Amino acid sequence: MIVDRPFLNVLILSFGFMLVFTAFQTMGNIEQTILKSIHAEDSSYNADAYISLAIIYGVFATCNWLAPSYISVTGPRVAIFTGSCCYALFIGSFFCSNEALLYAMSAVLGVGAAFIWTGHGQYLTENSDNDTMSRNAGIFWAIFQTSQFAGNLFVYFIFKSDTIDRGQRTIIFGVLTGLAVIGTVMLMTLNRSQQRLSLGEAEGVSSADKELRLPEPTRKKPLEATWSAFTDAIKLFFTRNILLLSFTFIYTGLELTFYSGVYSNSVGFTKAMGEGYKSLVGLSGIFIGLGEVIGGAIFGIFASKIFRNCGGWPVVLTGFFVHIFAFISIFLNLPNDAPFADTNDVGFIKASPILAMAGSFALGFGDACFNTQIYSLLGILFIKESAPAFALFKFCQSVAAAISFSYSTIAGLHIQLLVLLVTIFLGTAAFCYVEYRDKKTRNPQQIDSALVDTISGDDC
Repeated sequence: MIVDRPFLNVLILSFGFMLVFTAFQTMGNIEQTILKSIHAEDSSYNADAYISLAIIYGVFATCNWLAPSYISVTGPRVAIFTGSCCYALFIGSFFCSNEALLYAMSAVLGVGAAFIWTGHGQYLTENSDNDTMSRNAGIFWAIFQTSQFAGNLFVYFIFKSDTIDRGQRTIIFGVLTGLAVIGTVMLMTLNRSQQRLSLGEAEGVSSADKELRLPEPTRKKPLEATWSAFTDAIKLFFTRNILLLSFTFIYTGLELTFYSGVYSNSVGFTKAMGEGYKSLVGLSGIFIGLGEVIGGAIFGIFASKIFRNCGGWPVVLTGFFVHIFAFISIFLNLPNDAPFADTNDVGFIKASPILAMAGSFALGFGDACFNTQIYSLLGILFIKESAPAFALFKFCQSVAAAISFSYSTIAGLHIQLLVLLVTIFLGTAAFCYVEYRDKKTRNPQQIDSALVDTISGDDC
């Protein structure tokens, strides 16, 4: 039996990310709650989760310009492994309650995030073609987002009291650090992308075909390759497609901030949710993950079959309407001061845990709609420039996330929802226009890009 090596690579990548981000996304959901519990025991400890996350995404944004240069020398596999090590170190740093250490490790994680996500984009593209890009992006997203389940289910059962004591925190930090280390070990086993092999070296190729070779990257000296990758990223940033898609990227960064660092904590700060309201932090994360997985499975894996002649815009519009529902329900259900600390205030209706979980599910489902289609579109538009294209995606996304985490320390829930409402209209319109324009200009009789490099982002 011939093993589909590229698909195996995608699966290893997906499960490795799932383990690493089970640790990180769970910590992101509960970080503000955890830090507040430490402050309750030690009033001199004033670390703020929103500042930590703002540092992460600020450094992440800056280093996205350098990540393609790093990958041009090391390759995507080394970049992915380096980044995953940074995630494990960040989670481990919580064992020591020190503000300076937390913020320093947040900066380290920002560097690692740029490496792991840019490397992931290139590695996923290298192991996909036009026919499998949407499927692989959907499979990756669905498996990756199962990370929301295990960690948050664990938190749901741990957070049974209104206060989180030192013993509970130690258990949480130990489990999450262990998961990050296991995921890092799995990512060490990633295989070299098959597209970098000659066709004769690939499995299942007859000797008669050995003369046909897959495209090899141009051999350059390390310094030359580094500089070339950096300048290519700058040039690509100012192309029309990237400038337009930056509105979509920015929206995903803002809503990433909201669902990963603000919303679940806001639910856990609303005392009107009833007895055991702290446990809703973990339950909210579970429902976000459920929405992510279902959205990734439906609109990532099956989108190419369901919308074969339409492209990704119906999926993005679905995400648009689902997120609009989420914003309205959150506006009605939670008080304006919910993101900051425990509050006795109520929203415009009686606080409902069921409606809160529906909002969580909608946030995750809509996020999957946007992200699976962005991955798919970038993988098709920028086959030759996958590393800088994904780096620029993460640059715009992380700049928006850093800014959002910064103003989350002072902006009430209503202001944050208003910002999301404005940017979702801009981001959705930009995506639909770019895809429409690409379909008008694309040659319908394309040669498989895995064998002949005929498609360039400059053509779009």
